[in-house]
Amino acid sequence: MIHKGSFDKAKVDASREDKWLLVNLQSTEEFSSHMLNRDTWANEAVSQTIISNFIFWQVYHDTSEGKKVCTYYKTGSVPVVLVIDPITGQKMRSWSGMVHPDRLLEDLLPFMDRGPNEHHVALPLKRQRGSIQPSSNSIPDENEEVHRAIAESLEVVNEPVGVDTDSAEEAKVEEVVKSSSDQPKLLNYPSLPEEPKSNKELTCRVGIRLPDGRRLQRNFLLTDSTQLLWSFCSFEFAEAAVRAFHFTQGIPGAKKSVVYNDNLTFKDSGVENSLIILTWD
Repeated sequence: MIHKGSFDKAKVDASREDKWLLVNLQSTEEFSSHMLNRDTWANEAVSQTIISNFIFWQVYHDTSEGKKVCTYYKTGSVPVVLVIDPITGQKMRSWSGMVHPDRLLEDLLPFMDRGPNEHHVALPLKRQRGSIQPSSNSIPDENEEVHRAIAESLEVVNEPVGVDTDSAEEAKVEEVVKSSSDQPKLLNYPSLPEEPKSNKELTCRVGIRLPDGRRLQRNFLLTDSTQLLWSFCSFEFAEAAVRAFHFTQGIPGAKKSVVYNDNLTFKDSGVENSLIILTWD
């Protein structure tokens, strides 16, 4: 899983394969480094995701290569994990200290949607020499406010003028309803109980990625039926109230699906404390 070459060679290979470069700078003196190796990089879902979508380069911070990268990206404390654009060398995302597998998988999802080449093709504005491109970093830096302002301005540029999000979603639901000769009624799902308070022994937290790109999160009891996922989504996402759907795991290559008629508990379903994707039937 770990690239054996230098940092520059890792960038070249990542660019050639159209993959993002995932960098982990470690320290033998920090226990968080050992936790990353034991709990995160050894996690099967994480390793499969990295192999499929990234070039992974790991080095100790006090080696010659590690010092060069630490200085260039001003990493500060270690361990640190970085997502690097192999084409420009730009830092796209960073995490400091221990990063748990579920959080890392969720945060890496945007980089799995498209590779660096497609990312540059889709940029709304031509990159000017010396310009600062927006990035989302877990570690604040001195340009954080500039990055945020640029990101917000780009979102305004890309947003359709005069379109109300809620109205657009309502119109989409109406179109679905009218498209059938027999106008579909609202699907009937179990009533949604009050969200339980977080208790690691009794509850779990599930993240749901919707087809429109939004994400929902909610706590459930481990003994609850997974059918409550349908209740929750139909309540939060209007189109899900009139269209049949199921869930797939948010891991590239994963084949497991969660369907309504399975009626499993969250503990037995295998999706507790994970990210799943709502998929139309």
